[in-house]
Amino acid sequence: MLRTLPARVADSRRLFTRWDLIAILVVLGLLAFISDAGRGILEPLDKLETTTMSLSASNLPWYAARTTLRMLAAMGLSLLFTFTYATWAAKSPRAGRLLVPLLDVAQSVPVLGFLTATVVFFMSLAPGRVLGAEFAAIFAIFTSQAWNMAFSFYQSLRTVPAELTEAARSFRLSPWSRFWRLEVPFAMPGLVWNMMMSMSGGWFFVTTCEAISVGHTKIMLPGMGAYIALAIEQKDLRAVGYAILTMLIVISIYDQLLFRPLVAWSDRFRFDSEPGIKAPSSWALKMLRSSQLLSGVFKALHTLWRSILRPLRYLQPLTTPKFREPTPAEERRADILSYVSILIVTLLATYKASTFLTSGLSVAETLEAFRLGLITMLRVFVLIALASVIWVPVGVWVGLRPRAAGIVQPIAQFLAAFPANLLFPIAVYAIVRWKLNPDIWLSPLMILGTQWYILFNVIAGASSMPAELRYAARNLGLGGWLWWKRFALPAVFPFYVTGALTASGGSWNAAIVAEVANWGDTQVRAAGIGAYIADATDAGNWHRVVLGILVMSLFVVIVNRIFWRPLYLYAERKYRLS
Repeated sequence: MLRTLPARVADSRRLFTRWDLIAILVVLGLLAFISDAGRGILEPLDKLETTTMSLSASNLPWYAARTTLRMLAAMGLSLLFTFTYATWAAKSPRAGRLLVPLLDVAQSVPVLGFLTATVVFFMSLAPGRVLGAEFAAIFAIFTSQAWNMAFSFYQSLRTVPAELTEAARSFRLSPWSRFWRLEVPFAMPGLVWNMMMSMSGGWFFVTTCEAISVGHTKIMLPGMGAYIALAIEQKDLRAVGYAILTMLIVISIYDQLLFRPLVAWSDRFRFDSEPGIKAPSSWALKMLRSSQLLSGVFKALHTLWRSILRPLRYLQPLTTPKFREPTPAEERRADILSYVSILIVTLLATYKASTFLTSGLSVAETLEAFRLGLITMLRVFVLIALASVIWVPVGVWVGLRPRAAGIVQPIAQFLAAFPANLLFPIAVYAIVRWKLNPDIWLSPLMILGTQWYILFNVIAGASSMPAELRYAARNLGLGGWLWWKRFALPAVFPFYVTGALTASGGSWNAAIVAEVANWGDTQVRAAGIGAYIADATDAGNWHRVVLGILVMSLFVVIVNRIFWRPLYLYAERKYRLS
């Protein structure tokens, strides 16, 4: 009697399957994309300066490829930074006292501030070459991605459930194994959602990163950001429409090839899974798992990697040194040394900054900068409060419904990536046409790209709720406001604080883009520290640029220390899963 083999077994016996064909097409497409996007990065900078940007739609595929390659390079650097910096801050209480405040300061410095301070350095790495400008643009995009991911990973490491930690200790996992087998998988669902948000955040600032204009230095790198800047300068609505359509296509492509597979793959690392709930799926992930060609390549690479690491085993010492806990006296000496070092560095930085500023600025100018900082701070508070009221309920609803999350994910990615300056035509026309107050009506542009930090983090928190908690809430008959107060809000509160903290810093950053709106020769402006820094950068007034960045950083750090950091610690202590 003949028996029919299952489809999976039959496919595995074939030398070549349909998934291999799809994999070949995807790999060839990616290779063509990388080769085309990398074209011209080693050319002389003079050639780039003589080549004029074109608003022709035929150039958009190449511009989109160049921008996407920069974004992916910055994403790789952000992941490396996240796994090292955030882990160090979470694992070492002594280092965390310094590293977490530094992260607050770093996210408070605007992208334009990083670009202003580093463009000369990166240009010197490849003198006279386009590659130096590419380094500067990639680093600027990195600064719009890394802080959000680092905060998310830090929060996850600090809230690993106690029973998982005890299990790792019972299995006697080494710190390296514990990191990759427990802590990274536990943090992965939230990190993936924040990677999506960071990628979109890079798109939000791509105009500033690619259309480099610092004093007399003006460089237009081929890309979507420079295309959008040129379309706004020439008041070309058709080109703006082409840019929006191209961004939609590009975001859809990397959502299908990168983020949707990551979401489906990271679902296996959820703290708890509920039977009967359909797991997220991805055709790209299925292709990677089903293609025999790719499986062979991955196995060969794995074998090569193990053969490289095998000789390193013989370099290990024959005896493992015993770890000795430091005595209280040694800990006190280490604390004193670290505090003295921080104090010395702070005093030196304060002295250098005050010397630089007092040499070119008056007291009245400094007071005016602080007044503008207060105005921007008021805008940020109001906008974060409004965004929280809107997106926390939406995020909880979406996070508890995996099918809805799959639909909302690409839409939210596109909206988060939508640059504020693409709305400048509407904003400028409405303000001029109806004589509106720019201080009020330009403010929504600040939250346009940063409100999604709240939504993405709340979705990640709601989707990671253990099924037992949901069943308990249902069995206890919780409903209405009591359900939100006793179950939903406490469950997502740590994730919300991470999202709101990052959204707050991002809103300060976006003030530079949003408080000055240009459409051709027409400009409308709102009073605030963002407009102050933008004007100083265009004028090449470094004293005012440094003053504006210092004022913005000071406000962000003070707000974080007084408001957000206590909430962070409260969420970590009160609402940790255990």
